[in-house]
Amino acid sequence: MSGLGELDRPGTPAGPGTWDERSGEYLDTAGPRPGAPVGGPEGAGPADAAVADGGPGDGRARTDPGARTASASPTAPAGATAGARSGRASTGGKQPPTARRIAADPVKALMHRHRNLCERAVDPLEIAAGLEAHGVTDRTAARFRHRDVFSLAEEMYARVPRDADTAPRPPAPPAPRGRAAWTVLALLPGVLCAAAVAGLRLTDGRTRLTVAALGTLAVTLALRAAVRRGPLRAATHTPGVWTCWLVGYALLGEGLLRAALAGGPDGLPTGAADGPWSLTVAPVLALALASAPAAWSAHLFAAGARRKLAASRGLTDFSASVRPLLLGAFALFLGALTVLLFLTGAVLDEPTAHPQALTLGALLLLARLLAVHGFTHAPALVLTFAATAEATAVATVFAGRLPGCGFLAVPVEALVTAWGPAAVPTTACGIGALALLLHATRRLTTASAHAPAEHPR
Repeated sequence: MSGLGELDRPGTPAGPGTWDERSGEYLDTAGPRPGAPVGGPEGAGPADAAVADGGPGDGRARTDPGARTASASPTAPAGATAGARSGRASTGGKQPPTARRIAADPVKALMHRHRNLCERAVDPLEIAAGLEAHGVTDRTAARFRHRDVFSLAEEMYARVPRDADTAPRPPAPPAPRGRAAWTVLALLPGVLCAAAVAGLRLTDGRTRLTVAALGTLAVTLALRAAVRRGPLRAATHTPGVWTCWLVGYALLGEGLLRAALAGGPDGLPTGAADGPWSLTVAPVLALALASAPAAWSAHLFAAGARRKLAASRGLTDFSASVRPLLLGAFALFLGALTVLLFLTGAVLDEPTAHPQALTLGALLLLARLLAVHGFTHAPALVLTFAATAEATAVATVFAGRLPGCGFLAVPVEALVTAWGPAAVPTTACGIGALALLLHATRRLTTASAHAPAEHPR
């Protein structure tokens, strides 16, 4: 038992090295003592320093798990960490060449980032439009060693791997039969609206109400078909509730507002010119007939912008060349609508109502152009604003009849007294049309707004 007891007690230090086997293991796992030199305990010789560092002085240090843990711990000596890095460097280890490859070929990295765009593009113009939509400008293209986005797109399109047997699909030219089809659909709302107006003039009583209901339904369906084909077709569904409200106000709102300010209305609209609630038919008929000029204006703008996109060599040049094209198409539509307003007013012997009809037509055309090219948020907000303003104007007149609420009708009464009942829709639609025109000059003059569509127009 005395021999076993001697083994349990640590031995006395007999020299400058470790005391015994247990203290040696402790030095291997715990590292150097605070204040001791990095090579080992103070006064230790070369052999003892080799043992403490796991060197060849002790075979156990190379296989001891504690020694491996100490070398990987954060408290390991800085010299050992530097030695490990130098050892890896001496074995020929190299950094992966990915960063050097990306730096040497930045266009390849850009192609990888926009891989889907490059693979489905049918020509370089579609890639240029997609890059511009993602915020790539001519200044950004200069970082990729190109003078503009178009030359960058040409290189990206040329480097897309394709099968040798299959050539890239060229953009399909517009078919004459398709153009004739959407032209007929664009003329249909005006024809049906003219027939409904003629029926209202030739009938009375319940027959007139039936003709009005059927004519409204027929014109609505014709307009829906016209905007689903041809240049007025939008890729996404656009709600037409506010559009119907604005057209309905152009037909009924002015008579309702005039009757409300006079203390009425005393009855429902009858369609007669001398009724208690008069209808304004000429502007609505002119707007229905203007669906054909609107379609052709949208077609001329889209075709001209596509040609400018093919001929341009920079985003700034393209925007500068498309802006007059947009304003020209807009002015062409307003000119056609003005002529139609003169004709319908003369035929129906009604006031032409130029201001409210022109502003409403401009608002509807700009909203549709933006929706066709993928910008639906701003048109929805502006149409909602215009419709709400018209509804609020009529509601405040009726609310002013309540006791103590006469002040609510004062702004509308002052506006109508100065400019007439047409001032309300003219102001609401005019402000909305101006806002959309400014928005369109920014959005519809970008290359991404004219990217080739995946569906036939």
